[in-house]
Amino acid sequence: NFIVSSFSIFFFLQSNMGLKFFLLVNKQGQTRVAQYYEYRDVETRATDEAELIRKCLGRTERQCSFMEHCGYKLIFRRYASLYFIVGADTDENELSILEFIHMVVETLDQYFEGVCELDIMFNIEKVHFILDEMIANGEIIENNKTRIIAPIRVLDKVHKLEK
Repeated sequence: NFIVSSFSIFFFLQSNMGLKFFLLVNKQGQTRVAQYYEYRDVETRATDEAELIRKCLGRTERQCSFMEHCGYKLIFRRYASLYFIVGADTDENELSILEFIHMVVETLDQYFEGVCELDIMFNIEKVHFILDEMIANGEIIENNKTRIIAPIRVLDKVHKLEK
């Protein structure tokens, strides 16, 4: 019993956050959602975002959708007019992050019944809520769409009852 708990504590102390940030950006380079999982001051965020958005938007469809940037991996994918950009540790698996991005898109699509940029802009708090259900402290904690959406549906019902 002591060995198992010692190993768990050692593993917890050795593990790093997997995701550094999650961004949703439109084709014009405007950030629609920004969620960070490690501290960065506002000025640093703004300059880093501008640089990495420029890098992602400048790549063609034939180019790879992940690259190294400032000591972390940059993984992105374009869906319609939105770019989903994730910054992750260098030891993270790029394909699993691409699958995670696809999962986020499917979850948003299921909740909004055909998500578009306007849904995200007018329901920003719900998008953050969904991301919070999926990611905690930079680690992916949930990938079941039903379990992710259930709490927000309950809040929607409560909100309707209050009106």
